[in-house]
Amino acid sequence: MRRVTVYSKPDCHLCQQAIGRLQALSTELSFELTELDITLDEALHRAYFERIPVIALDGEELFDYFVDERILRARLSAGAQPRPEGGSCPEHPLESRR
Repeated sequence: MRRVTVYSKPDCHLCQQAIGRLQALSTELSFELTELDITLDEALHRAYFERIPVIALDGEELFDYFVDERILRARLSAGAQPRPEGGSCPEHPLESRR
């Protein structure tokens, strides 16, 4: 199953909007939704604190701030994509547990 990860932080209205939209789409588009709180990890905080939410599909960053539903649908319908070499998102131990 494809994985959409949202890098977010508490009290972020854009994060909550993105997560709400993705939750609504997850059943229809069959993807697993994971939320990572950047305030719990210094490396994530440094990488993302000025541009959250960041939305990634299978480890590849797709969007900052807002979800583009048209692009997300197209990327999900394109089939499984291999994770880019080295990935574009910092490795994080919480991702491997989800």
